[in-house]
Amino acid sequence: MGRERLERYDLAGPENRAAVEAGLAGATWFRSAVPRKRMKELMRRTDGPAIRDTAIWIGLMVVCAGAGIALWGTWWAVPFFLVYGVLYGSASDSRWHEAGHGTAFKTRWLDEAVYQLASFMMMRDPTTWRWSHTRHHTDTLIVGRDPEIQAMRPARLAKLLANFVGLVDVPLAFRTMAIHAAGRLTAEEADYVPESERPKVYRTARISLAVYAVTIAAAIGFGTWLPVVLIGGPRIYGTFMHIVYGLTQHAGMGENVLDHRLNTRTVRMCRVNRFLYWNMNFHVEHHMFPMVPYHRLPELHEEIKHDCAPVYPSLWAAYKEIVPAVLRQMKDQDHHVKRELLPGATPFHIPNELTDGRARPLAAAASDPTAA
Repeated sequence: MGRERLERYDLAGPENRAAVEAGLAGATWFRSAVPRKRMKELMRRTDGPAIRDTAIWIGLMVVCAGAGIALWGTWWAVPFFLVYGVLYGSASDSRWHEAGHGTAFKTRWLDEAVYQLASFMMMRDPTTWRWSHTRHHTDTLIVGRDPEIQAMRPARLAKLLANFVGLVDVPLAFRTMAIHAAGRLTAEEADYVPESERPKVYRTARISLAVYAVTIAAAIGFGTWLPVVLIGGPRIYGTFMHIVYGLTQHAGMGENVLDHRLNTRTVRMCRVNRFLYWNMNFHVEHHMFPMVPYHRLPELHEEIKHDCAPVYPSLWAAYKEIVPAVLRQMKDQDHHVKRELLPGATPFHIPNELTDGRARPLAAAASDPTAA
């Protein structure tokens, strides 16, 4: 079963070729109607909110790291490093995401600076992951095309659980860095990273490995875990909220579906979670209109909520659906969450040329990452 699952989701395998041959890669998804003037207003970029939120994010990390260092060797250091770990190992994922879209700031170099920092913190190569995420938006949950499907069918439960403390992703990240440092890409990366971008991948891997080597050498030299707790370690002990948030996006939802309203969740969250997650809880809205900045997503939600499925009222409500769905998919790979659109919403429609007894994707709207 494991081999069949890997072959089914292999970006270099037959499902990829089938999707391309069927004309399913790079087509157009459904979008709710929003007046053009209003959409231009929502897409307008500004530096203010992201500068404020980034200053708070980095400021909190500095304060917590300072307090943790001062209290090192006592139990009082634990809560400070826990907060530091979540800000580093979880909140950096949403910063990586939004800065990667080029929408968080109006000033391009600020987006790029935050993106590079957050990529390092999440142990992701900034070039390969920019292209990977573009593919995720272009072909969301299309089997054989989307490289970011977290909960496959059947799910790899051991991997999902282990990644709450980074026990799979971190070793894989170092393995991938080693491959890149040797001047190569993985087979899947070669499917979506252009030749012209590859030298940057190799250079970044060598720099990252050098930083981690110095960190480990410092820990050994000074006889303390503190350097690792500050650099790299949070990707293990502080990454759990990154997984909690990430699984709400698509886990258990319909694969090869033409409509983001049916394969993506919007979940209501409190202010703390929305700050850590940078409003990515408005995930249907983000996928439907990926060029709207994170701080305008609540407004976008108000514009299109009448045209979508009901919002999940809490994380708890989302997980009451996710857990049973993923467990049932262990035995029934055709099972998925079936979302019902609100009364009056524009109905979901499959074009006649794509109805062959199997739901087929049209693909998502996303821009070339180099043009963001």
